[in-house]
Amino acid sequence: PRMGGPAAASPAPPRYRYYQNVCAQSYSYAWWDWARWEREIDWMALSGINLAPAFAGQEAAWQRVFRSLGLNQSEIDAYFTGPAFLAWNRMGNLRGWAGPLPPAWHLKQLYLQYRIVERMRSLGMITVLPAFAGHVPRGVLRVFPRVNATRLGGWSHFDCTYSCTYLLDPEDPMFQVIGTLFLKELIKEFGTDHVYSADTFNEMTPLSSDPAYLSRVSNAVFRSMTGADPEALWLMQGWLFQHQPDFWQPVQVRALLRGVPLGRMIVLDLFAESKPVYPWTESFYGQPFIWCMLHNFGGNHGLFGTVEAINHGPFTARRFPNSTMVGTGLVPEGIEQNDMVYELMNELGWSQEPLDLPRWVTRYAERRYGAPNAAAASAWRLLLHSVYNCTGVCVNHNRSPLVRRPSLRMDTELWYNASDVYEAWRLLLSAGAELGASPTFRYDLVDVTRQAAQQLVGDYYLSIRRAFQSHALPELLTAGGVLVYDLLPELDSLLSSHSLFLLGRWLESARAVATSDREAEQYELNARNQVTLWGPSGNILDYANKQLGGLVLDYYGVRWSLFVSALVESLNSGSPFHQDQFNQAVFQVERGFVYNKKRYPAVPAGDTLEISRKLFLKYYP
Repeated sequence: PRMGGPAAASPAPPRYRYYQNVCAQSYSYAWWDWARWEREIDWMALSGINLAPAFAGQEAAWQRVFRSLGLNQSEIDAYFTGPAFLAWNRMGNLRGWAGPLPPAWHLKQLYLQYRIVERMRSLGMITVLPAFAGHVPRGVLRVFPRVNATRLGGWSHFDCTYSCTYLLDPEDPMFQVIGTLFLKELIKEFGTDHVYSADTFNEMTPLSSDPAYLSRVSNAVFRSMTGADPEALWLMQGWLFQHQPDFWQPVQVRALLRGVPLGRMIVLDLFAESKPVYPWTESFYGQPFIWCMLHNFGGNHGLFGTVEAINHGPFTARRFPNSTMVGTGLVPEGIEQNDMVYELMNELGWSQEPLDLPRWVTRYAERRYGAPNAAAASAWRLLLHSVYNCTGVCVNHNRSPLVRRPSLRMDTELWYNASDVYEAWRLLLSAGAELGASPTFRYDLVDVTRQAAQQLVGDYYLSIRRAFQSHALPELLTAGGVLVYDLLPELDSLLSSHSLFLLGRWLESARAVATSDREAEQYELNARNQVTLWGPSGNILDYANKQLGGLVLDYYGVRWSLFVSALVESLNSGSPFHQDQFNQAVFQVERGFVYNKKRYPAVPAGDTLEISRKLFLKYYP
């Protein structure tokens, strides 16, 4: 209870603190067991999160619904993707790729979902369940030939082999039947907190921009929810409005939002730290919204943050005329990176005004390492005003040459001074004697050393390119040799010294879910493909790049080796370097990695401090 006095006069913090992005279900949580879920949910409780999705096990419910509608198993198998790609199957972007889902997968996910909702509710959180957004397998058209469904176009760089799903016309009576059947199935199984998530047009253009049509669509989606639960609230990602602003003009946005009674929808302003939607939609035309920090794409490693934007953004949004803001949220596409930014954002959800960031980060270093240390605090203040302070419209895809397919036109631009990271590295290393026993310190030392190495890769790339363009073979051999035979192997051994930076941890956690060798093989291919080719032919190549021990040596390193050899060959023979030919050759390397069957250790090796120091003595500029 709030007592009188000065504290009671300030407005309470917004009601919701939301966490989880639909994509993170695949980029980060795909292979989690209950022990890992439990840790996450406990962290959520400790961080004050009170609203979050519970999306596991939904394919099992869908399978029951599809079977009850008369679809056969092969039609269902052709629809579901593999476990590492389910996020995009659920949003109607993909079908069939890396699938099907084995029966044991459904059982394990159902078991997890029971425990997830039970744990979340016992800690006072509101669970968000999935609802029907209109995407259906092709089999529905066989069983109901008169149904009005439209085939959508391809998504991202996928053609109709694995994309072009069917969208049921929201005004077709079957829309209500299927939507209500599914939700009733879920509610019967897991109970409900009356909040449901559905995204009909994630990165997909609607069939018509007619406002009346868009209102009917959102009204139909909402009605399929209330058919199963009269108290339903619809939680919708606001990503589409900023992703396709040409289509979603104010009149279209208003039509979609106002198809639902005011207050019965909550919109996630998903990328509010860089591209907020509320200012140009009159606060979502009266529908409540949550100010979300997206921050990370694809679960990429790389130090990054927009601390000034998040320190002021939520407060600006609360003061907006007729603001309908009801909370703050964390919606990274992938987790286990840049802890500091999420810690800060969580704290801002409780705050009445912006924080004094240099003071805050000094305290953060002390809390994180369990002891005050002047060098560590200085390192963090440097990181705060450099890598963590991207301003303007910042979109955090790691584009470092390290994690991208080599070419002569690579991006080495930084939004900060590289020297600040080198200096933070030096300072952190100097704190090693005092803080070396702290696990969080060792993690941060890997992360900052990794960032320094990533910058060095950019420098060596520029040297390689300059040498090649000025036909200087000795310089090309030197720079290429250092990169391929020393820097990348050293970075790989650094990453291999920490369990959170191991390729083996990702792959073995995928295999651990399997109940047979065949499943283990399928899951491992899912896991490998997602962080590299992302599709059969490199459709979204390196979008979900990670810097992991094993991956740096056997994937990025092999690509760089091939690139340097191709440039040397070109200078030796006097024939021009052809990017197209190189791309074809390097695709074989990339594909070869996905299928190489090599087992990678899931246990770290080597001493992080020693390896970082060795790198420092060799490479500190």
